[in-house]
Amino acid sequence: MKVAVSLPDPLFSAAEQMAQQLHVSRSQLYAQALAEYMEKRRDAVITQRLNAVYGAAQEGVDPALNKAQLKVLSDEAW
Repeated sequence: MKVAVSLPDPLFSAAEQMAQQLHVSRSQLYAQALAEYMEKRRDAVITQRLNAVYGAAQEGVDPALNKAQLKVLSDEAW
């Protein structure tokens, strides 16, 4: 797919130089950069969702269960 984009001159020049250094076409450089950007954004969304799940207030341990766990642990030989 062909697309036209506008870039600031310094960014265009830096990309041209990088494409030459990497021995890839400009199109390949842009495609790879966009793919990496999108992957990073996807990872950021996943992290944000996990943080929301694990950051949510969770109910405490049932007091009876807590007491039973402490009793079992106190009987263990450490």
